[in-house]
Amino acid sequence: MFEDPLLKMWISFIAMGLMFLSVVITILTKEKLTGFLRYTLLTISFACIMVSGLIVFLVTFSGPVPD
Repeated sequence: MFEDPLLKMWISFIAMGLMFLSVVITILTKEKLTGFLRYTLLTISFACIMVSGLIVFLVTFSGPVPD
């Protein structure tokens, strides 16, 4: 699936960025917001963590790249 090692690295960086974004959104919404906006942002945060988990799964199980 991912044949280029550099592409694999950048895709994994995107996954780590999504995880970080998810944590920041969750912390900010739990401390600062209430109501509809809070639950909307928490849903976005959950979606970010799910997408990043899927990316990590795909990158990990795509196997080693050829030399």
